[in-house]
Amino acid sequence: MSDHLIIAPPKPQEYPASFEQYIKLVPSKDLLSYFESQKESVASIAVNLSEEQLLYRYAEGKWSIKDICSHVIDCERVYNYRALCIARGDKMDLPAFDENEYARQAHADLRDIADIISEYRAVRASTIELYKSFTADMLDRMGSADSRKRSVRSMGYIAAGHELHHISVIKEKYLKH
Repeated sequence: MSDHLIIAPPKPQEYPASFEQYIKLVPSKDLLSYFESQKESVASIAVNLSEEQLLYRYAEGKWSIKDICSHVIDCERVYNYRALCIARGDKMDLPAFDENEYARQAHADLRDIADIISEYRAVRASTIELYKSFTADMLDRMGSADSRKRSVRSMGYIAAGHELHHISVIKEKYLKH
């Protein structure tokens, strides 16, 4: 790993309180080191599952594992877009998004898992390069999305913790049936 700026966890005033559940899941005090050494991901779990397991839903109205993988990818893209806008000094309030509608429109269950995993890897590589490009000042910048303040730094930790949350859900609700 090349030398990089240490991206420490955000302070509570840098993100909406509802995201603390994700941020506290990240086991590292350096976001880039975490991403680059990450041993487990939704992709690493999904790659070893059968199509039946990938399409399983533990209750009516719940997502499949393919849906979850697609959801993690979509959210990471949205968080990265928000981080980029804020880092570049955009002052507008960035829009909210409906994660359930995104999942419905993604049609993940119709996709081959190899394609979803390839997309996941591309998005994660892009995330790492994006965060490597940020200066300390950019990481500290505050902006607004869905009328709630957040920092560039917090978006990366939210993406990492959001995925960790879904890994836990997959293990508890999907793989124990």
